[in-house]
Amino acid sequence: MLQSNIRRYLKHGMLPQLRVFEAVSRHGNFTRAAEELYMAQPTVSVQIKKLTETVGLPLFEYVGKRVYPTAAGHELYSACRAIVKAFSDVEDAFSAIRGLESGSLRITAGTAARYVAPRLLAAFVKAYPGVAVSLRMERRESVLQRLGENLDDLYILGNAPADGEVVIQRLLPNPLLVFASPDHPLAGARSVPFARLAREPLLVRERGSGTRMVMERLFAARGVEPSIRMELGSSEAIMEAVRAGLGIAMLYRHAIGDEPAAGDLLALDVEGFPVESYVNFVYPVGKQLSVAAQAFMAFARNEAKKLVPGQPGTSRP
Repeated sequence: MLQSNIRRYLKHGMLPQLRVFEAVSRHGNFTRAAEELYMAQPTVSVQIKKLTETVGLPLFEYVGKRVYPTAAGHELYSACRAIVKAFSDVEDAFSAIRGLESGSLRITAGTAARYVAPRLLAAFVKAYPGVAVSLRMERRESVLQRLGENLDDLYILGNAPADGEVVIQRLLPNPLLVFASPDHPLAGARSVPFARLAREPLLVRERGSGTRMVMERLFAARGVEPSIRMELGSSEAIMEAVRAGLGIAMLYRHAIGDEPAAGDLLALDVEGFPVESYVNFVYPVGKQLSVAAQAFMAFARNEAKKLVPGQPGTSRP
């Protein structure tokens, strides 16, 4: 809470007055102070008069052609120097933040970006070691909740909300693919009809996940029901189930990490796939992005192609 005994100092444009007071005190002369400040001498006199009225004590005494600070003037001059130093220190801090010598960056990312976000942040920290970085990996519903409460500097999502209350900026392509084990009957087949795919046992994420939402929309658009064999809570669990031959799965490219090893997983060549999608930067409309957040977005766009693995090839003969 602002102390009541200093409120009067904030009502009369005191910073410009202190600037004039400091120059007069240093030069001991109104004319020389006016010349330094590119002011008319009467303007300097008015500023000192207003400051004196605010303080309630005489600030200068006049001896011959020179002015000298009174006891109150000496006290104010010391305070004035401390104020100038404080502003100088603040500006140095601002300059450090602008130059990313310091600052902080809080990011929450969805699971579709669980391999993308850590790699980009690790490279960013190496480039800007003075920035303190924190990263939360959450399910889509948790990310959207934090986004709605504006708890972080920036959000990274695969399926960005479409409610118009957020800014969405694409970072890199993140297509949705159909994965199967190498010995699956459809491995190597070309242009598999969607209706044929729909007969295969499907391994899916939990309801509310971005992948599940897109999968349900794809089936609904074609008027067919998916043959769901198993619901699992993570992309890792789904991949293991696919490897074990329990079924096929729709997964985002950057939810599975690096290029699948030979004989590990195959991306099937299916009608309508890959489905175009992106890893996106997301933040609330009207949010004033921090310098660190803006710098990270620019850095990520420039470095993503070098740091993030490319797209896997589809299984074709």
